[in-house]
Amino acid sequence: MKTTKQITISVIGGGNVAFHLLNALYKKSEITVKQIYNRSDFSSDFDIFSIEKIHNLTDLKPVDVCFIAVKDEAIAQIAQNIPFSDSLIVHTSGNTEMEILKGKNNIGVFYPLQSFSKSKSVDFKNIPICLEAENKTDLQLLEKIARLLSEKVYFMDSKQRKYLHISAVFANNFTNYMLTVSQQICEQQHIPFEILSPLIEETFQKIKHIAPAQAQTGPARRDDKKTIHEHLQLLNASQGELYKQITNAILDDYGKEKL
Repeated sequence: MKTTKQITISVIGGGNVAFHLLNALYKKSEITVKQIYNRSDFSSDFDIFSIEKIHNLTDLKPVDVCFIAVKDEAIAQIAQNIPFSDSLIVHTSGNTEMEILKGKNNIGVFYPLQSFSKSKSVDFKNIPICLEAENKTDLQLLEKIARLLSEKVYFMDSKQRKYLHISAVFANNFTNYMLTVSQQICEQQHIPFEILSPLIEETFQKIKHIAPAQAQTGPARRDDKKTIHEHLQLLNASQGELYKQITNAILDDYGKEKL
């Protein structure tokens, strides 16, 4: 019987992305995780993995694919210090060019588009994975790995991925901050934040069916200046400035006079 050669990998990093990527890859019979590296001690979350844990890059052994899942500013230095050559080295960043990995190894990108927290499990099956590589063979290998994890695999270059990352910041990071401000306002007025849960859920359900621009509602969308000015009088300085900036952006988008 012909057996399929297992894909050997290692993971560099000890943060949220490294943990969840490792957790997903570790469960696949087609993949053998040889080592995981972190400069400092691993958190206790990593105790579930029966894998060799190392803290010196010179101890890193050659593998088919080495995943660098660290902060953007650390990627280049780590890539330069990989102790082997002629393997495939990939990073997991949305905002970093593939070329930063240039050196003695083949290079690529394996970018899972999701917000990761160690305390919350994720289903990789529904996470978009964006791929880039220097050559067709490496891209096919990354695609094979990606499709073991996810049903949503995309190919894009570094420029496209940067714009995707910007879009994700607006969709996820900025949106979450808006919810933080919303919660602060509720708490300041002794209003339970969970009252807003159905509205928040409906907001995100709606854009699965219609474009966000069509789904926009609220005082700015209907050019209700009276309500807008009443709101501004109730907010503190920082909240009011944020409210005004976003309101003006909406007014401008829909052809109304700004405040």
